[in-house]
Amino acid sequence: MPGKHQHFQEPEVGCCGKYFLFGFNIVFWFSVFLGLIFFLELATGILAFVFKDWIRDQLNLFINNNVKAYRDDIDLQNLIDFAQEYWSCCGARGPNDWNLNIYFNCTDLNPSRERCGVPFSCCVRDPAEDVLNTQCGYDVRLKLELEQQGSIHTKGCVGQFEKWLQDNLIVVAGVFVGIALLQIFGICLAQNLVSDIKAVKANWWCRPVVKNCKLRGSSHCGSVGSAMFGSAGMQVQFPG
Repeated sequence: MPGKHQHFQEPEVGCCGKYFLFGFNIVFWFSVFLGLIFFLELATGILAFVFKDWIRDQLNLFINNNVKAYRDDIDLQNLIDFAQEYWSCCGARGPNDWNLNIYFNCTDLNPSRERCGVPFSCCVRDPAEDVLNTQCGYDVRLKLELEQQGSIHTKGCVGQFEKWLQDNLIVVAGVFVGIALLQIFGICLAQNLVSDIKAVKANWWCRPVVKNCKLRGSSHCGSVGSAMFGSAGMQVQFPG
């Protein structure tokens, strides 16, 4: 409070020092963590551009592995159906990728009713249909390719995903740039706080304790105390 003097005992000052050091460590490592994430994202973007063919092959492999397990996991099944409906695609490279699944392959030994078919999510939806036909993909791959185009999507999901990225490049780039700017702002803010804490820490050598002030001079310690605690609206009195 203005107009009043407060006396600080040594344990109180030591406690404040611990809080300063604790806050310094948190802010410092937070800025380091943000910096690492930013550079990892930057490196990932550069590597993705350089090794885009390898990434495309890995995406093909990932989708085909999921095609094999389509009926084994209901969550995976829903995910594949969502992707094929959203991107209007079928399989990784095309409908024939569903030969990898034991229920949809066209081998003569396959007793499944879904033999030579595709999931309903590959079908071209008729806007006039109110009820979803889950059997629309049955036997569709027994037809010629031109005949298939009227019933199912014949483009692969990898190609459609790349096309979606190209069509929405500005939006995707804007999202990544926005995230990067937020991280850079966080790093700058954290470094600014680190600098402020370092400035306070540099003045912490002169504590407002009577015995220390007698050793260094009360007038000098009084100026340091004012610099340290004046911003908080406190006045510190150092007895001579």
